[in-house]
Amino acid sequence: MGFMLFCLLLLSILCHSWALEATATEPELEFLTRELLESAKEPEFFEWMIGVRRRIHQYPETGFEEYRTSELIRSELDSLGIKYTWPVAETGIVASIGSGSKPVFAIRADMDALPIQEQVEWEFKSKIDGKMHACGHDAHVAMLLGASKILQSRRDVLKGTVKLVFQPGEEGFSGAHHMLRHGILDDIDAIFFIHVVPDLPTGVISSRPGQMLAGSGRFSATITGKGGHAAAPHKNRDPIIAAASAVLALQQIVSRETDPLEARVVTVGYLEGGKAENVIPESVKFGGTYRSLSPEGLIYLKERIREVTELQALVHRCNATLDFKEEQPLPYPVMINDEALYGHIKKVGEALVGEPNVHFFPMIMGAEDFSFYSQHFPATIFVLGVKNETLKPDRPLHTPYFVIDEEALPIGVALYASVAISYLDRPLVESH
Repeated sequence: MGFMLFCLLLLSILCHSWALEATATEPELEFLTRELLESAKEPEFFEWMIGVRRRIHQYPETGFEEYRTSELIRSELDSLGIKYTWPVAETGIVASIGSGSKPVFAIRADMDALPIQEQVEWEFKSKIDGKMHACGHDAHVAMLLGASKILQSRRDVLKGTVKLVFQPGEEGFSGAHHMLRHGILDDIDAIFFIHVVPDLPTGVISSRPGQMLAGSGRFSATITGKGGHAAAPHKNRDPIIAAASAVLALQQIVSRETDPLEARVVTVGYLEGGKAENVIPESVKFGGTYRSLSPEGLIYLKERIREVTELQALVHRCNATLDFKEEQPLPYPVMINDEALYGHIKKVGEALVGEPNVHFFPMIMGAEDFSFYSQHFPATIFVLGVKNETLKPDRPLHTPYFVIDEEALPIGVALYASVAISYLDRPLVESH
């Protein structure tokens, strides 16, 4: 009995000690986040940062073609005296700040734009026809450069190394996979990424532990028949009918073959075929995306998309060939946030923006190639609200009317820098 009382007393003392330690660090964390946010909001710093974002926005470049963007980033890193490695995965850059020793914490921004014609009329509208930063990657780069500037000013007190990952080809090109193949990220202990979203107001951040985003693949199908005059369909083999039948049949994979309690998606995003009203074309092409919250679900969807498309073509006396872009590689894995890293970032976020402004993120079927990193080391995504009711139009990501509130960017900068500094102070995983 005496021994049990001794153990209970010791446990009580230790718990009290741990509580005091945790309490002691909270004011330090609040001071750090406040100081970094004030730095990021200074007029000169803010004008520089949004200037970077606007220059990138005016000259958007799609996957693995980000040469101008990469040059701009390298120029800014040179001016800050930050050393970097380039090229990584064609146009990517990995820079380092700190001691060069363990622990190594990475923060990442994607650089590529989308093949979308911008419809927002403003001074810094895209100057490149058919290309637009409609997913906020211009803001991601600006925030990471902003964090780089702050971290570089504190490089002598960093208790380890921060790696700055400027990644190409996120939009369907698996850029993260190619960055990992280079090997320059092999020594990192954890990685963090902030994505802007127009669904949340400025000043709000959000995430969740564990599963956050779906795994996602893409496919294209070409159905080939026998073209001819529309007045004599019996002499032809109509690929339009075959393609239309395949598109409709693909919808039944989710509605008739998937457990209603399991999330899966099959969406056909385009269908191209024929140029004249009175001609049956030789071929028709269509393509889309498939998504699941499990690796098994992705495998099943891929197999069934192939089977359904090929058999529907056969029914209509046509042939089908499919491409699942496996060489990129696709699909993207399911995105799983590391629970310990999520908890650390959440604590920093609460100190930065206040607990009411740190929201629990609903699981969605969107995807991110950041998930490739999560298969190698602890990784977590947080989203940053950029919605301002006074800015119009109020439209979602991946639309030609997407806009962001630039006043949100200093919050992203401060969150990046605060998370990196505090992680190096107390790493969550043992460095190796």
